[in-house]
This record gives sequence, C-alpha cells and structure tokens, in this order.
Amino acid sequence: MFLAQMFDRKLNKPSASTALPGRSEAIDSGTHHFLSGLPLHGPYPEGMETAMFGMGCFWGVERKFWELEGVYVTAVGYAAGYTPNATYKEVCSGMTGHNEVVFVVFDPAKIAYEALLKTFWEGHDPTQGNRQGNDIGTQYRSGIYTYSDEQHMAAVESKGVFQQALENSGITNTITTEILKAGEFYFAEEYHQQYLAKNPDGYCGVGGIGVSCPIGTGVKA
Repeated sequence: MFLAQMFDRKLNKPSASTALPGRSEAIDSGTHHFLSGLPLHGPYPEGMETAMFGMGCFWGVERKFWELEGVYVTAVGYAAGYTPNATYKEVCSGMTGHNEVVFVVFDPAKIAYEALLKTFWEGHDPTQGNRQGNDIGTQYRSGIYTYSDEQHMAAVESKGVFQQALENSGITNTITTEILKAGEFYFAEEYHQQYLAKNPDGYCGVGGIGVSCPIGTGVKA
C-alpha cells in the first residue's frame, strides 16, 4: 500500500494546497558555468533572450543545449510547480509539482528560437506523459515554458508540425508536451549544474524518438 501511494504521488501532481511548503532561501547552485565560466545568475549581455524546456532528466538535456552555437549559458533547475526553492529530494518525492527543466540564455542574432524548438522535439520522446524512458514521475514530463507571446505561438505551432511528422513516420502516439507561460525558475543544487561535463560517464536517460522535426527547413513553426 505504501509503495502504491508513493508511485501515485510520482505520477500525479499535487495541488497548491498539498504541495511541500519549501523555503524562502535559495538553494546553493554555484555562481558560474562549469565549462564557460560565465555567470549562471546574470547579469546577461544586452540582447540575450531566455527559454526553458523540460525533456526528462535534466543532466542530459542541459548538454544538448550548451552544445548549440549561439547559446550563451545554461542552467538546470525546477519550474512549473508550487514549492519555492525546492531541493532535488523534494522534487523527486513528487510533492512539489515541479518539472526538471533547463534554463537557456541565447543570442537571437546567432540562433533562432525555432532552432531551440527543433532540438527540443528531436532530443526526447514527447509522447510518454509523466516519464522519459526508465525515468518515471511528473518531474520528467515534457514541457515548453515560454517567455513571450512570440515564443508561445512558435511552440504551439511547432507541436502541430512535429505531431504531423510523427504521423508521417507511422507513429500514432499523441504528443503530451505541456506548453505554459514560464513561471519562477528555481536553480538546482550546484552538483547538478553541467553535471555531464563534471561527470563525463554519468547517467543520461534522454534520447530522441528518431523523427526529424522539419522546423528550420522551410517549414514555419
């Protein structure tokens, strides 16, 4: 019974009233990007834009984005839930409502938001609901969290484009990705930041579905 209750919590988001209370103090996330030495918390150069994505375990997801030309800095953390300044252990309990996400600061003069969306769709399986491969729980759900009306429109339209691409490839599964206005982003603990750069042989549970997203190849997002 206890195990069943734990599993249920991991697959169902709590309400605002039942979520863990959290804390007022921010978690120690470190100050600088492990690879570039750039400041995680800013200030960021003028003209930079921000994006946020959830694609499963954030260790592997972050690497996908820091490798892109035009991305200024990346960080991992928690968002789209209720508990302020949650810890990793609290997020994994299923009682914060948060998703494991990657915060991306990028230069729109060097990389378009649509290119980030292409990396998002091709980099994981967006049809699995509250899981990604063997990682199960609401914190592994697929999500796009937008910072402008333009981003929101592009994300919604890209979802339709990729759903059609799946169907054209013979995949009938429906995309479960949530697309929401970005709320508060809480930086994760320092050891999670750029984890796969610090631990090159570390676990990465993120993998694509094997279908190319046609955004950026003449197809409007």
